[in-house]
Amino acid sequence: MWTKIKWGIRILLILIVGLFLHYTLPQRDVVQIINTYNKNTPIGANWMFYSIEDTGTGVETTSTIRDIRYIDAVYPDGTSVMVYRNEDTGWFWPPYFKWDSSTLQAEATNLKSDKTAPKWVAITHYGWRMPIFSIFPNAVKVAPVDGPDVRLIPWVNIIILTFLAFALFMARKMWLQFRERMVDPALADVEETFDAAGARVDAARKEARGFFGRIGAWLNTWRAKK
Repeated sequence: MWTKIKWGIRILLILIVGLFLHYTLPQRDVVQIINTYNKNTPIGANWMFYSIEDTGTGVETTSTIRDIRYIDAVYPDGTSVMVYRNEDTGWFWPPYFKWDSSTLQAEATNLKSDKTAPKWVAITHYGWRMPIFSIFPNAVKVAPVDGPDVRLIPWVNIIILTFLAFALFMARKMWLQFRERMVDPALADVEETFDAAGARVDAARKEARGFFGRIGAWLNTWRAKK
C-alpha cells in the first residue's frame, strides 16, 4: 500500500513539473497572420494566466477589464486557427523580460497576408489556448520564415531541459552521498540503540521471571508442609 502511495506522489509531482515546463518554455508555431487588433478583455478567475496589472499593456482600465493586443493566425492546413495575446511580461514570471509588445504588434501587423499570397511566420510564444477559460498563449517574438514546411529546432528548450536534467542528476547524487554518510549511520545507531534496549528489557523480564519463580517455588514448599 505504501509503495503505491509513494509511486502516486511521484507521478503527481512529475505531472505537475511537466505541465509547468510545458506552459513556461517557449514554443514556436509556423502560421499565417490574418489579423491584429486590441480588445477590452474581462479578467476574473483566470487572472494568473495574464500579465501583472501594472506591467506594460497590463495596465487595467477598470477593476476587471484590460485593453489587450491580440494576433489572429492560421496554420498551414488552412483550417486550424490560433489566437495569441500580446502582453509585456516585465520582470515577472515567466522570465521573458518582454517590454516591446507595441513593437511586436507593429511587426505582426506588417506581416499580415491573405490566402492568395500567404506570408509564413514563426511566432514564439508560451502558455496554452483554453477557450472555455478565455486563456491565450502570449506571443513574445514574430519572425518571417521561408515556408510552411520549415524545420525549427528548439535549441532553447534543449539547453534548458539538459541543464535541468543535469541539476536533477547532481542533486540526486548529492542526496545519495549525504544519505550514505549521515542518514544511514544515524539510522544504524538508532537501530542499535533500540536493539540494545530491547535486549536489556528481555534480560530484565527473564530475571524477573526467575525471581518470581523462586518465590513461587518457596511458597509452594510452605503449602506442601501444611
